[in-house]
Order: sequence, then structure tokens, then C-alpha cells
Amino acid sequence: MTAFSKTDAEARRIRRTDYVSCTVAFIDCKKPGSHLKENYSIIGPGVTSSDEQVVNLPEPHGFNIGAAAMPNGITNNLHIHFTAEVFIVQKGEWTFRWGPNGENEIVGHEGDIVSVPTWMFRGFTNTGPDDGWLFTVLGGDNTGGVIFHPDIIREAADYGLYISSDNTLIDASRGDVVPDESGRIAPMSDSDVAQLRDVPREAMRQRVVTESDRQFLPAFIDASLPNCGAEIAPVIGFGLTQNRAHATPVSNPHGFSLEWMRIAPGVRVSPFSLPDKMVLIVRSGRVRMTFNQEADVTVELEAWETYSIPANVVRAFECIGDEPVEMLVVVSGDHRKMPVFAEEVIESARSAGQALDAGGFVAKASLLSNYKRAG
Repeated sequence: MTAFSKTDAEARRIRRTDYVSCTVAFIDCKKPGSHLKENYSIIGPGVTSSDEQVVNLPEPHGFNIGAAAMPNGITNNLHIHFTAEVFIVQKGEWTFRWGPNGENEIVGHEGDIVSVPTWMFRGFTNTGPDDGWLFTVLGGDNTGGVIFHPDIIREAADYGLYISSDNTLIDASRGDVVPDESGRIAPMSDSDVAQLRDVPREAMRQRVVTESDRQFLPAFIDASLPNCGAEIAPVIGFGLTQNRAHATPVSNPHGFSLEWMRIAPGVRVSPFSLPDKMVLIVRSGRVRMTFNQEADVTVELEAWETYSIPANVVRAFECIGDEPVEMLVVVSGDHRKMPVFAEEVIESARSAGQALDAGGFVAKASLLSNYKRAG
């Protein structure tokens, strides 16, 4: 197992006050109605085109965590992503658009998660009553940048804004040298726009997991132990759950899994390790994390904070305070995740009548033999 010092542990905590916005992240930053949007790169650079963007934790994770904050009525204009893009509505009401000209719409509210397919135009507007906030998860370490709608690229040129072929924002008004046409991204042709994928509204709704859609079930082998019993509601991919009754609503490859974890006051998740990087985004409540086999390092997280846990570090979670913890758990890779609980946890669970079957799911211990393959 990897040892985790107190200094290491504190360095991977990103408080809400640590998030740093960039208002010139994209080519539409001077367009009226889009000029007040703020972009955040929390883990990895995401798709920003600005060299002014602050990245809180640049270390590659296999995915990027970011955020967008905008006042009521402000729009992030139509653009294409090459890797998965997932929106988590942390605050407010948002209208998401997609299609060649954004002709399709769906509304997201607090607690909703929207996964938008690659290679199609998408955009979004804060249609709530006040300032709103979206967390985002993007697939891959290299996202490839974005392609904005041809109308946006043409209009940006009126403000002296261009995107170079290496996804860098060029602002002629500040003296940047404008590359010739071969060195910058040109507007997509009408024929190329017409060939983009078409996703009907019914299909997109299947990629939205609302707060009311979530199905929380006990998640782990320690559920029968005193003061344990954290619950998980899967959202995207094959996550941590050891409950065979769980089914993920969004199953196509994203490069990561994403699920809600809920821990009641006084309840904990027993020590376990994982051979993959894990990121927590706390929606509400307070959680105490304990690290190492010796449980000698602790960090407490509050709502809106983000935390990165390296692979192969022993960790345990506990809800502190009177409010349940709700947090998003993002883990790298499309494979099913296999948490490894401490041996004493496995033995205590067996004494309580529960064990893990050969598939890694919780089962009645008395129904399982001590099967060993011969020779």
C-alpha cells in the first residue's frame, strides 16, 4: 500500500475558496450574453484555450474536473467535445441545448447530472433566478480542445478573437499575432455540420439522471457491521458498488465512472484501498477521511470541496455532523472498480453472515463454499 503523509493529504484538498475563475477561457468571451461566464479548471486543464487559466491540480487522472459559473441569462455557446462531457448541477437551473443549431433543449435542476455525447454541438444557459454553478467531468487527460459553432467563430473575428490550431486563444486587441488561415481553426463547413450525429430528445433524456432518478442501495461488504452502511446510486459506468442489484443508468464508455455516495450521520465506510485514482466532490454535509493502514492521517471535507485520492492508498470515510453526506465519486477507467477492504472487515462481515462471492458481490456467507481450484 502507498503511504500517505499529512502533507500529501492536505495538498490534494481543493477548497471552494481555492477555485480560480477565468473569464477569457474561450473564443466567445467577448460575445454579449456570454461575456460574464467563468471557467474553472480544478483537476486537469480541461478544454480551456487561455494561458491565463489556473489549474488547481494539474496531475493527470484520466479525466478532468472543472466548473462553470454564470449569472442568470448568460450562455455558453454551441461547441463540440471529442471526449465525454458530463454536467453536474450544483446550484440553480440550467437549460442545455444540442443539435446543429441548438434546436433541442432539456432543463437540469440541482442534483441532476447530464452526459452529452461526443461530436455534437451543445451549449447551455443559466435560466435560474440567480448565479448558478455546474461542476463538469471531461474524459481523458488530453481532451483535444473544442470546436465552436461556425457562427460563433465568425462573430468572434469581429472582436479580434481567433483560435490557433493548437487550441490557444488569440486576441488581436492585446497585440497577439494572428496566424494565417492554416494556423487557426476555421469555421466548420455546412456539409460537415449536416453530418454530425443526431440525438433525439428521448435518447438524451436517457442520459440525464435527475435527483429523483437516483436509486440508493447499500453498497459495500461492511453494510451489516455496526455504524456502517453507506449507500451508492450509480450514474455512469461501473463504479465501486458491491451490490449486485445496482444497475448503471448510463453505460457507454466515458473513461471514468461516476456515482453518488450517501453516508448518514454517524455512519462510516470501513477502510479499503483501490488500484485507481478517485476524486470526491462534496455536494452537502461534512465527511472525515482517514488514511493509511494505521489510520494516522485525517482530512475533513465540506460542501463544494473537491478531493483527489491516489491509487493504492487505504482510506475510510465517516459522516460528521447532523447532516447526511452526499458526494460524487469519480474513478478513472471504464472497467468495474474493485475496492479491497481490510481483512478484518471481511472477517467481521463473515461473522455477521455476509461475504463476497467470486464475482465480488455481497452474498449470504453460508451459501458460499471455500472453493479452491484443483492443481
